[in-house]
Amino acid sequence: MAAAAPTMRFERELLDGGASLVVACDEVGRGALAGQVAVGVVVVDAGMRRMPAGLRDSKLLAEPKRELLAPRAAAWVRASAVGEASAAEIDELGIMACLGLAGARAFAAVRELVDVPFGAPLVLDGNYDWLSQAIEHHARVITRIKADRDCASVSAASVIAKVHRDRAMRAAHVDWPVYGWDENKGYSSRAHFEAIAEHGPSELHRRTWLHDRSREAEPAAALFELGVG
Repeated sequence: MAAAAPTMRFERELLDGGASLVVACDEVGRGALAGQVAVGVVVVDAGMRRMPAGLRDSKLLAEPKRELLAPRAAAWVRASAVGEASAAEIDELGIMACLGLAGARAFAAVRELVDVPFGAPLVLDGNYDWLSQAIEHHARVITRIKADRDCASVSAASVIAKVHRDRAMRAAHVDWPVYGWDENKGYSSRAHFEAIAEHGPSELHRRTWLHDRSREAEPAAALFELGVG
């Protein structure tokens, strides 16, 4: 059974409640063994047109569909940006701090495009606020479980960030083809672990993550076949 399409219902409630715009945010790459973590941020307002047909949480879309939807999602929202934190930064600071770092970079880039008023609502997928402190509480972060599935603005942020990061990992594959990043995008898979065992880690691997993660390979490989991750 196909997943229900996201809607703008929650965003409309915030706009009807007096917000001039709504910011939405989602991350990709949190659980990867290699590559950056990326955070997508978008801005929507009361003048939004109908959302792009087929828009869904990026995890529910096959890669070709995400590639088609990303530019449409970016054109649909008022503004969008993707921020990154590198594998080296993740090793140094930890993943949660780097989610905030990448999110702050994306938020700053969006604020160059749109005047985001202090206290604007920001819808963040999940149940933990890793962003407020990083953006110095400029926005009012609202955590929402499965927002990437249910809120169209967060779905758009998810797709934009996912396509951005996947393209970066495919580009990195050209320099490090032995790890199969064109397929696994830096996530756990049996072939990825075998390549690390044979060739050692690259400069894009998260060195602090390579401690007995091989048991994750089989379930992760199953997810990749479904276009998840």
